[in-house]
Amino acid sequence: MSSAASPEAAAPVASFDVLFEDQHERLYRALYFVTGNRYDAEELMQDAFLRLWERWDRIDRIGDPVGYLFKVALNGFRMRARRARTAARRLVKAEQEPDPFEAIEEREDLRRLMLGLTARQRAALVLVDVLGYGSEQAADIMGIRPTTVRVLASQGRAALRAT
Repeated sequence: MSSAASPEAAAPVASFDVLFEDQHERLYRALYFVTGNRYDAEELMQDAFLRLWERWDRIDRIGDPVGYLFKVALNGFRMRARRARTAARRLVKAEQEPDPFEAIEEREDLRRLMLGLTARQRAALVLVDVLGYGSEQAADIMGIRPTTVRVLASQGRAALRAT
């Protein structure tokens, strides 16, 4: 049998105390490596063991208690990190004033890229993507069929992506 489960998972679990004694140091070390902080590692380890203990009466439904323990601990770490990022975003408002020179440079770069397209591709892209006309309306303006507008715009986008 070539199972990827840990050797601890293959043996039946005698009791929660035995599992705790066998795994607490291993889980703590793994969490310390992940978090880089002994306090966070300890707290995440305790939370994971508490969740497992709360489900201990249904341990037979948990295929791999050790795997479950590690999964709960790592999920707890990810949830904390997500909450911290969200809180940081709320505290630190990244409202920076736009750099007027950056906008000018972007427009100039776009102008240079657009000049690399054919005139018909430029017209199709400007009408469809910049001004928001549908292919039917752009076709009327350009005096061509709507399918031709879509082809020209698609070719123009592809050329811009390539550069």
